[in-house]
Amino acid sequence: MGAEDDVAKVTLARFRQLPILAARIASQPKGFSLRNGYAHMYAMADTQDFNITLDDQDVRVRAIPDSYRWSYGDGTSRTLREPGTSIAEHSFSEETPTSHVYRETGDFNVRLTTTFRGEYSTEGGAWIPIPGTANVPSEPMPMSVWRTKKLLVDQNCAENPDGPACDSPFLKDGADSK
Repeated sequence: MGAEDDVAKVTLARFRQLPILAARIASQPKGFSLRNGYAHMYAMADTQDFNITLDDQDVRVRAIPDSYRWSYGDGTSRTLREPGTSIAEHSFSEETPTSHVYRETGDFNVRLTTTFRGEYSTEGGAWIPIPGTANVPSEPMPMSVWRTKKLLVDQNCAENPDGPACDSPFLKDGADSK
């Protein structure tokens, strides 16, 4: 038996038992989009480090986000390699690598499962990949999708607050304005 046999090994089962934190789902604007507009969503996930003891040896384990499986609540889903990022002054007309277009109005639950790959180092040695991955689901994020209503008016809402287009420009399908 050589020194290699004395090194504790992290199995896939042991890796999956670690308390890997789920990614957080974010959107701009938060939890809101327009029908046929680009809903910008992204995942916030970090590499996580764990210190464990196996066979009386100190072992460092890393859980590294590798891919992101999005389910948008409207029957569509996709897997991306990138988590996306916050974008200053994002508009509904701008497509991003992580955006999604809802074709119908309504309330949806966006779900995300992040796949983590792992590696470990025993007693400060080289990093060794762990075969396999761990899938960690996030808390769902509610997404409310509305439609816009356009009106051309020749009245001032300050003078006539009950005039056309003086209420919210955002309506859910089936909702009537004043």
